[in-house]
Amino acid sequence: MANTIAVVGSQWGDEGKGKIIDYLATRADMVVRAQGGANAGHSVVIGGKRYSLHLIPSGVLNPDAVNIIGNGVVFDPPAFFAELDSLRADGAALGQVYVSDRAHVVFPYHKLLDKLSEEARGADSIGTTLKGIGPCYMDKVERSGLRVCDMTGAGFAEKLRSRIADKNSIITKLYGGEPLDADAILREYEGYAEKLAPFVRDTGVLVDEAISAGKMVLFEGAQGSMLDLDLGTYPYVTSSHPVSGGFAVGSGIGEGRIKEIIGITKAYTTRVGEGPMVTELKDETGNLIRDRGHEYGVTTGRPRRCGWFDGVVCRYTARINGTTGLALMLLDVLDAFDEIKICYAYEAAGERVEQYPASIDKLAACRPVYKTVKGWKADISGMTSWDELPAETKAYVAEIEAVCGVPVKFVSVGPGRDQTIVR
Repeated sequence: MANTIAVVGSQWGDEGKGKIIDYLATRADMVVRAQGGANAGHSVVIGGKRYSLHLIPSGVLNPDAVNIIGNGVVFDPPAFFAELDSLRADGAALGQVYVSDRAHVVFPYHKLLDKLSEEARGADSIGTTLKGIGPCYMDKVERSGLRVCDMTGAGFAEKLRSRIADKNSIITKLYGGEPLDADAILREYEGYAEKLAPFVRDTGVLVDEAISAGKMVLFEGAQGSMLDLDLGTYPYVTSSHPVSGGFAVGSGIGEGRIKEIIGITKAYTTRVGEGPMVTELKDETGNLIRDRGHEYGVTTGRPRRCGWFDGVVCRYTARINGTTGLALMLLDVLDAFDEIKICYAYEAAGERVEQYPASIDKLAACRPVYKTVKGWKADISGMTSWDELPAETKAYVAEIEAVCGVPVKFVSVGPGRDQTIVR
């Protein structure tokens, strides 16, 4: 296995990346988050205890690993410190954690504008997590954002007051909301700046040095490839780039330095929020998948939309990421089914659709073309090797490899770290 590995979501997020990241993080010297923010959520189960992580890299549970929040992340100080406190209270042995001085900061006005904007959209709402992520990235692109280096540098008070005045004008005049208290926000964030100072580094240098030293560096994906701002189901996407190319930009290194890219995909398909989902099952089968898979958001608690495995999506995300191998998650959820379906193409207006369309309207008109395979009707959650798995399970995995064009390197048969089969 290469010493630089990126773990990407091959669907719409919530694929189970946290478990594979944690599995690999036990061997990693450094774990890097490179995009997204506190809108992400990873669940990791160690020794029967579940840890919910949102902003801090999953490698934090490896006391020997260095954990990097890179420049591509939008950084939420209160969420960061609350998460550290929660981990300490749970008895976690925390590794080293560093935050990029180039990361943009989420402020209260970002969260309020996120809420007001979503409400104003009405029936056309995107379904954001209301964590202020989109508005923070908007400021970044508009070149009016404030970064961690601004928080910990001279002139922060003047810069923040100016931004709050601008945002209050939008809040009151455009949305009819109540203005924010600049003095209160400034006091709060000056306090965070003081607490944050020991964590701040030029993290791109740290990542580069670790790679050059031959250390194992793991790049941790948040959200999924189908939520990518450029390549996902726009406009029902996130505000960053959760594809492999985003990892390089968001961590401050060249893309050629990432040698292996593991795509994480469930053995079925889920999605949170609005937008087309071709294999969605709005019936008892979909409900059974949801209940067996405990398909409710880590960060939001929202029920996820569920359906059969969408091979068109996985084939597409394998191409845009340069995926070298797949991790097939929650395979045990399908233990209960006599028959299982795999979508290998779409059909729209009588035409076969092999490649994932850009147009939301065309996607909404697509219908899945399925292949039905025999279920295994056996509890595989206690199986620890590939050879133990039923023949029908192996056949299902082989079908997924054929549809996606990528080998399955990991198979997960339960939430625990030890319920991972490496091929």
